[in-house]
Amino acid sequence: MKSIKKIGVITGGGDCSGLNAVINGITKTAITKYGLEVIGYKRGYSGLYTNDYQVLDLNAVSGIMHEGGTILKSSNKDNLFNYPKRQEDGSFVHEDVSDVAVENMRALGVDALIVIGGDGTLTSARDFHRKGIPVVGVPKTIDNDLPATDLTFGYNTSLENIVDALDKIHTTAYSHDRIIVVEVMGRHTGWLALEGGLAGSADVILIPEIPYDLTKVVDKIRERDAQGKNFAIVVVSEGAKPKDGAVHVREIIQDSADAVRLGGVGDVVRQQLQAMIDNHEVRYTNLSYLQRGGIASQLDRALGLRYGVEAVELLLAGGSGQMVRCQGRDITSVNLEEVVGAGETGETSKGGAKYVDPQGQMVAAAKAVGISFGD
Repeated sequence: MKSIKKIGVITGGGDCSGLNAVINGITKTAITKYGLEVIGYKRGYSGLYTNDYQVLDLNAVSGIMHEGGTILKSSNKDNLFNYPKRQEDGSFVHEDVSDVAVENMRALGVDALIVIGGDGTLTSARDFHRKGIPVVGVPKTIDNDLPATDLTFGYNTSLENIVDALDKIHTTAYSHDRIIVVEVMGRHTGWLALEGGLAGSADVILIPEIPYDLTKVVDKIRERDAQGKNFAIVVVSEGAKPKDGAVHVREIIQDSADAVRLGGVGDVVRQQLQAMIDNHEVRYTNLSYLQRGGIASQLDRALGLRYGVEAVELLLAGGSGQMVRCQGRDITSVNLEEVVGAGETGETSKGGAKYVDPQGQMVAAAKAVGISFGD
């Protein structure tokens, strides 16, 4: 690898708490330890395409560790290897505009990229590495579903937000003898619902990995009634699906690399439960974007900072095409193709996801204390 003197930073995909901690770690390590320059591209890969950026110096990252979101802003619609361009009739055609991004980097003297994101963002990081750009990835998602890493920053803060909401919802459910269905994020994995529901004293948890039967959920509610517990909290992951059924798709975003948007299954569950239960009101709350933001937890600040530091170290050690990851309490690295797959350039990630094990210890612990999964 050629000598690296200037690093570009990108935050792509959905926002989460801890992103600013990573930016802080990258910037301070690059400047303080190595005397490098750092810039941050605005709104993910969009900024790399339009050459929209800001200088990241020590003043720019001062006091940002605790802040949610990203000072660089973000976007999940800009796969530069398969970039959507709207036509006059409203349809889209997709083009590879990655060479424009490379020329923009050269014009600014940017020698390498550190890309912070989930599977879609990191797939493009892999593709830029294939074009000869030195790239290191940093794993980010509130869903904690990226393979090859034990933990992603943003996940812990989201769990804290979920548990805080469940604590508040419990008082209303108890006071009015209600069944309250609470929908949480997670896409096609149930980590947020499982860990959030377990810590938040849910009575039922419905996750994608365990297709549910609502008659089993009704059985749980009647069991609680018989015990004099005339209320229940049902936590539903957005990707949960009934036995012999399909996920509930909220909408299709045509110009997005992640076009299928889930959501709304909690309201479906509410309506179906209300039709099956006549002695309770069944209400529905979707925590939606309340899960994503807010002040970053201690864990996400520390993990994000360490990821940022190690990303710079890995880049300067010649680790292009790698992603930093958490293994136990250590930060190590792994080849990006092991994370997002080795598919064709420009394709959406086919690297798979990290799923909840229906036979694993956490599900077993939840069942041991009486939580139903509708199975």
